[in-house]
Amino acid sequence: MGSSMKLWRVLLLLMLFGGFVSSAHALRCGSRLVLDGDQDFQVRDRCGQPYWIDRYTALDVQGAGGPIELQNEVSYEVWYFNFGPRQFITQILFRNGRMFKETPLSYGFNELGENCDVNAIVRGLTSGELVARCGTPASQRNLYSTAVRRDGRGNERYRDVRREEWIYDFGENTFVRVLTLIDGRIDSIENLHR
Repeated sequence: MGSSMKLWRVLLLLMLFGGFVSSAHALRCGSRLVLDGDQDFQVRDRCGQPYWIDRYTALDVQGAGGPIELQNEVSYEVWYFNFGPRQFITQILFRNGRMFKETPLSYGFNELGENCDVNAIVRGLTSGELVARCGTPASQRNLYSTAVRRDGRGNERYRDVRREEWIYDFGENTFVRVLTLIDGRIDSIENLHR
């Protein structure tokens, strides 16, 4: 009877600890939580409208080259939330409308685009962080290509490689900046003379 009671206590502690661990990975929007698996409309209802949304698709193929091939389009959305200068900008990835991953980024801002430090525009910065710091670009071009990943067993994944050129004009006394973003992150920065 004593060992049975100890086992129950251990199991109870594990369940309690497990509950704390899972809620630690939840995103808090005010007094409400959003979790992996939540629908996009639930996240919008709890956290409000994101200030920036990035969209892309992938095509999963099963049985490629065989007599029957199944193709499934997968839709992705990346939402960005700015909760102010004392909290991190939050990036939420949705796969087919369900929350898949939440990533804290850099600190947020009082007003979007108000704090554009040209020297803080660096490789690796996400499109959402760039918009938060500098606003939307003066000009934008989208150039897409497709990457195919094959596993050798008839399964393939076709994914858009999103190459974008964002152009920012910071005024007469500065260079025009041409930023190349690959899959939503700054890959290169070019200064152009006027």
